[in-house]
Amino acid sequence: MTPLPPLLLEPLVRAALIEDLGPAGDITTRTVIPPGLRYDARLNARAGGTVSGMQLAEMAFHLVDPALRIQTLCPDGSRIAAGDTLMQIAGSAAAILSAERVALNFAGRLSGIATLTAAFVDAAQGTQARITCTRKTTPGLRLVEKEAVLHGGGAAHRYGLSDAILIKDNHIAAAGGIASALQAARARASHMRRIEIEVDTLDQLDEVLATGGADVVLLDNMDTAALTRAVARVQGRLVLEASGNMRLERIAEVAATGVDFISVGALTHSAPVLDLGLDF
Repeated sequence: MTPLPPLLLEPLVRAALIEDLGPAGDITTRTVIPPGLRYDARLNARAGGTVSGMQLAEMAFHLVDPALRIQTLCPDGSRIAAGDTLMQIAGSAAAILSAERVALNFAGRLSGIATLTAAFVDAAQGTQARITCTRKTTPGLRLVEKEAVLHGGGAAHRYGLSDAILIKDNHIAAAGGIASALQAARARASHMRRIEIEVDTLDQLDEVLATGGADVVLLDNMDTAALTRAVARVQGRLVLEASGNMRLERIAEVAATGVDFISVGALTHSAPVLDLGLDF
């Protein structure tokens, strides 16, 4: 996968470094580490998983000291085992220590998302269903968290409200019903914008099919039997996305219903951090 443009990532990493260094810099390193001391360090995995955030970790080290020599051994998207070395860093000990926490925060957080995504993707193997994330992301970090989902083999849902028209239950209520919401959306939508509508009953799905105007239907909080009936009714005419209560242990049976996408908010809002460490 082609890396993201550094222009998009540098503000995130720079802001994190400024937050961590504070007004006086790394006072521990400044007082304890002799000037000019050089060291070799390794970013190591304490647990197995899928890697993400290496691009940001490398950027954190280089923003503190562009002279650091960095070799990324496991690029984003790699599957790793406990004990693997992901990155080697050589140069100023002070610079390495000052960038360490920010680099690990990004790499651990994003690798955790990629690792959880990979587990969901593995559970759906052998079906046409793709695992996708949602907009339930950390404010300010949506771009890199969704990139981590891609590194784990998942797909990205909307990056923001302007990406597509997604008519949810509150939109339907405020617009006066499914038919009126779909008719208004189709009348005003650009030919470049897809329209998705959320339903939580098969009767609502029937109304969508009768009204027309949708490209995608989000089947919200339906049990597996209802999802199976929904796929049979649509017969491939629309893209179907299953959402709500999508626990890992349920993914195989949901994927087997024939839905096209399974959206999982937990990929970004509940992924545990992958245990990584920096060793001198």
